[in-house]
Parts: sequence; structure tokens; C-alpha cells
Amino acid sequence: MERITFNHEILAGKPIIKGTRISVEFILEMLASGMNIEEILKEYPHLKKEDILAALQYASRILEKEEIYNLH
Repeated sequence: MERITFNHEILAGKPIIKGTRISVEFILEMLASGMNIEEILKEYPHLKKEDILAALQYASRILEKEEIYNLH
């Protein structure tokens, strides 16, 4: 996951695409809103397809480790 990095001085330390100020969260929001990879790349030409896929992989790995607690 060398495309994803953290810097506490950029976006309060949220995971971002290396060399940008674009967060993994923002990429996920664009995809969730219906944008496809090609549309994102057109809007943000400095990104690469691999950056978007790395954001998805990062989110997937975070969810793999998520613990569910039944509070009822």
C-alpha cells in the first residue's frame, strides 16, 4: 500500500493518496455518489487508476479488522 500515506499536517492525519491532499475517504465518497473510475481520473488527472484501487483496498482492509458488538 505504498500509494496510501498519512501526514498529521494534512487533513488531520487521515489516509491520503501519496503526493496529494486527496483522502481515501474522498475517493470513496466520489465512488459512492456514482462516479466511476474514469470520471474521477478526468476530474483529477494527477491521480492514477492504481491510486483509486489502492483507496478501495485500504478501505477493505480496514473493514476486515472491524469488530461488531451487539449492544442489545
